[in-house]
Amino acid sequence: MTTPKTPPRFVPTLTDVVQLPDAVRFAAGKPEPAPVVPPSATVAPPPVPVTLEPDARPVRSLPDGIEEYVVHRVMQRVDLVLDQRLREAIALVVQEQTRSMVPRLREEVESVVRHAVYEAVADELAGGDGAAR
Repeated sequence: MTTPKTPPRFVPTLTDVVQLPDAVRFAAGKPEPAPVVPPSATVAPPPVPVTLEPDARPVRSLPDGIEEYVVHRVMQRVDLVLDQRLREAIALVVQEQTRSMVPRLREEVESVVRHAVYEAVADELAGGDGAAR
């Protein structure tokens, strides 16, 4: 008869089998194999799920008043950036509108000048005194 060889040290061996009660193993409707736990290992309980209420706020670790201070500082920065960006946006819109208005303004100025010159020439040719108007 041959004696079994001892496996090398780095090969893990089964040293202890833990059996769960049948009620636990069959609770899900199908049997599950029993987990193998080495004797030196400790089994931690499963983590408890944490649910927060919709209105639950996290525990504060900040000193009182810091939230208001931070909000105030952020709003100051937002105001500065918003003011600058609004000025740039408004200037761009005004510049674009002015550019699109230039041809129409030139037409109107030309029409007014043409009409004024026409009336002045007509008055001069009629021999009238244009100063009376």
